[in-house]
Amino acid sequence: MSESNFKNNYRERLKKRTEEAGTVRKIVAIILTALILVLIIGGLSGYFYIKSALEPVDPGDDSAKNIEIPLGSSTSQIASILEQNEIIKNDLVFRFYTKFNNESGFQAGNYQFTQSMTLDEIIESLKSGKLVKAPAFKVTVPEGKTLEQIAEIYAEETEFTKEEFMEKVNDKKYVKKLIEKYPELLNEEEILAEDVRYPLEGYLFAATYSFYIDNPSIEQIVDMMVKKTDEVVRPYKDDLLKQKNIETVHDAVTMASLLENEARTKEDRKKIARVFYNRFEEGMPLQTDPTVLYALGKHKEKVLYKDLEIESPYNTYYVEGLPVGPISNFNKNALVAAANPEEDENNLYFLADSEGNIYYAETLKEHNKLKEKHIE
Repeated sequence: MSESNFKNNYRERLKKRTEEAGTVRKIVAIILTALILVLIIGGLSGYFYIKSALEPVDPGDDSAKNIEIPLGSSTSQIASILEQNEIIKNDLVFRFYTKFNNESGFQAGNYQFTQSMTLDEIIESLKSGKLVKAPAFKVTVPEGKTLEQIAEIYAEETEFTKEEFMEKVNDKKYVKKLIEKYPELLNEEEILAEDVRYPLEGYLFAATYSFYIDNPSIEQIVDMMVKKTDEVVRPYKDDLLKQKNIETVHDAVTMASLLENEARTKEDRKKIARVFYNRFEEGMPLQTDPTVLYALGKHKEKVLYKDLEIESPYNTYYVEGLPVGPISNFNKNALVAAANPEEDENNLYFLADSEGNIYYAETLKEHNKLKEKHIE
């Protein structure tokens, strides 16, 4: 091989090696850059994820949630309960946070937490066994109240009027949002039916509500109350739907509202529930006076015979089966009575005297005798 050819071959090999080395350096640089970017992105993502998990779930939501911490619960179990109830964002971060800060000595009990509470507030509450944040005010909504009466209660305790409250609870767009949020409780076809007076009648649960801000919105109040109804109804749904003529949750809530207005004690409510179901079996109308009063739209000390003739989908002297919807809210034991009525009783009639004592009868003849003795 001549000297010139040797030099040319050498230059070509050297050039090729240089190019290969450059390519390798580029690949290594790209890989390193990618790894660095992954580490940076991963680190930032991890940082923001942990930062977010350390913040309140919803700083603007001061509605209280009742949460039970069972006796003997570990920090891990407590964290899981808090995450399931949406009081914290991440149970793992909560556990690391308590361990890093050497927090312990959490107490079992019934707590009221809000989604606006910080981790430190939650931890302090668990350590002291009481709420750190006191409510701004409380409102008690008794059982047996209609939507209009509930609106009056809140109008006295807040800055909005009864009319504003009623306008909001009758806003179809707002009601449909609630239906989307509580699909197992609220059924659009039933509560927005043409004959239904107020779509949310019966669905604002009777209870004492704590508010942690001075001026909660109507939406916040209504959502809290509907959510409470959902929580109360859900455990009894299966038993309710086994009962005669109870085909939907709306039927169950309607039945509970009737029992609420017919009796004061849980024992009588169970007995009256059995009377109603017996009447369904016999194809008899319920003929319950509270539905007449609701149909009339006013309170009366005594229902007259002419009142029974009012043509209303709420009047159970006029319609067969249940009225078109609830006539008020209700106590939990009224719902329990609807789900588990008194057994082995064949009564088809009942009446109450002036003192609220209730008498039951299997036949109309016996019922009339009781009426003569205790009413007439």
